[in-house]
Amino acid sequence: MTLTLIVCDDHALFREGLTLLLNQQPGWRVLAQAAHGAEAVRLAAELQPDVVILDVAMPTMSGIDAASAIREVAERTRIVALSMYSDAHYRRAMTASGAAAYVLKNEASAELVEAIQAVLRGETYVSPSIVRVPLPTPERRADRDLGLLSERERAVLRLIVEGLRTREIADALGISAKTVETYRARLMLKLGVDNLAGLIRMALRAGLSPPG
Repeated sequence: MTLTLIVCDDHALFREGLTLLLNQQPGWRVLAQAAHGAEAVRLAAELQPDVVILDVAMPTMSGIDAASAIREVAERTRIVALSMYSDAHYRRAMTASGAAAYVLKNEASAELVEAIQAVLRGETYVSPSIVRVPLPTPERRADRDLGLLSERERAVLRLIVEGLRTREIADALGISAKTVETYRARLMLKLGVDNLAGLIRMALRAGLSPPG
């Protein structure tokens, strides 16, 4: 039986390299490549692959959001996360969104096949070297964490930093209060904080200023 896969990463050369690696495995076939999360969700719904390889940080839709969406449209598909980041909260976010494996990009060529084999056995997989990677300073972590956010999430976060309440944010952006609450919960998950004060501190550390 053929193992079918989709590779999603916003860097074309990296995608091509992964595709070549995976297609060299006996009985494995990459059905399609995606440049961002939204495209990966569409392809997963259409092709129903066995495995989707997802970059965590991408424009348009992050791997965190894409993983959640793929679980809705392709329930049997396993998800393997690829990331430059070793921080525990990224792994927790991807796990909460449905990823069964978390592989560092700089070790993908050596570990990706092993990670896929593990998830196919119903196991989880995390790059062994992650525990040896030093933690970033709060400022560096905050700056790169904001790179995971969509434009709308950034807009909500700016208004939170400005001090607006839920209803005021909803009115300013033309969305419902419930949607604002959903965005706030998603921001906390992505940024690895568990309260509003921590969310604001994270944004300020990264230099995210309120709207002018």
